[in-house]
Amino acid sequence: MLEKENINYEKAVLVGIITQNQSEEKLTEYLDELEFLTQTAGGEVEKRFTQKMDKPNPKTFVGTGKLEEIDLYIKENKIDTVIFDDELSPAQQKNLARHLDCKVLDRTNLILDIFAQRAQTSYARTQVELAQFQYLLPRLTGMWTHLERQRGGIGMRGPGETEIETDRRIVRDRIALLKEKLRTIDKQMAIQRSNRGAMVRVALVGYTNVGKSTLMNTIGKSEVFVENKLFATLDTTVRKVVIKNLPFLLSDTVGFIRKLPTQLVESFKSTLDEVREADLLLHVVDISHRDFEDHIESVNQVLKEIKSDDKPTLMIFNKIDAYKPAFFDEEDLMIERTSIHYSIDEWKKTWMSKVGEDNAIFISATEKDNFEEFKQKVYEAVRQIHIMRFPYNNFLYPEYDENENSEE
Repeated sequence: MLEKENINYEKAVLVGIITQNQSEEKLTEYLDELEFLTQTAGGEVEKRFTQKMDKPNPKTFVGTGKLEEIDLYIKENKIDTVIFDDELSPAQQKNLARHLDCKVLDRTNLILDIFAQRAQTSYARTQVELAQFQYLLPRLTGMWTHLERQRGGIGMRGPGETEIETDRRIVRDRIALLKEKLRTIDKQMAIQRSNRGAMVRVALVGYTNVGKSTLMNTIGKSEVFVENKLFATLDTTVRKVVIKNLPFLLSDTVGFIRKLPTQLVESFKSTLDEVREADLLLHVVDISHRDFEDHIESVNQVLKEIKSDDKPTLMIFNKIDAYKPAFFDEEDLMIERTSIHYSIDEWKKTWMSKVGEDNAIFISATEKDNFEEFKQKVYEAVRQIHIMRFPYNNFLYPEYDENENSEE
């Protein structure tokens, strides 16, 4: 849980549904993550509402009875915001705003709001603003009267604050202007990437909050912002790193997440170009998180979307110091032993064994557990790529003698 700061937290409730494609267990995982997102945005979750349905109600997402239950709770407990786990259609959002006397957000809106908080540079702010406008455009009709009553706070940062943007033409013009601005910056960044010389490029990828920035700081001796919140890093950081006698470029990129808004994938194209143009990916995984296998699949899905799923990849299973398998009582015949009871050694014998010993490393970036092994694996992978690309320059980076001390 996040430590509370001396700020006024918005009181929020979460809403999700159990369907044929989403079990109760899976919904619980998603709502846990949605609660973390809400805390990151500055909210405090008071209650969760769930309902079992074949599919979402096209008008109000949940059924009439559940909607009345939510409405009653909101009024009795002075709730500020209702957050739905799935993206709401413009019609659903409009109808819900009419029924519920508070702000109505969905997961996409919430993630966009967090990005608006986190964007530090002009480039990141432009990317976020474009994503927000693309999200808002189909939702302009009927929403501004509602938002007029509910100014400020979660979901209200960025372009949503100005009523003038209700004009569709103005919004489309603004989108076109932002896209042109990003194209100009993208060209500049492409030139910067091409001017980095002949060094091998390595990119850290992974789910949000898995420790990529901590790893970047440890291996690259840099000072990248680190915080136990989602999306602490938005702007790509690139550092020259030297392991033993071999230099390469290491980039820290924005974290991925399940149900990542398509608007963000498009807006952060240039940031993701660091991944596309990388020679080697370090896929960082928080093995202490109970849903880490789902996180791996989500990251792989995004990599597939940006056509980067075929790159050489090292799997970096981080936070082994925090990994705690669930206790299993062998004498309790009522309990079935599952993966939640596995030790790390047992995990290594599962599908992880197919990854191969050379492509899977188990570390703790904070405690530096197995860090020498990690650096050796990265060194070998980078050197192999360098040999293939620059066969005539290999005299510059001969095999490293373990008895020498040439590391920077």
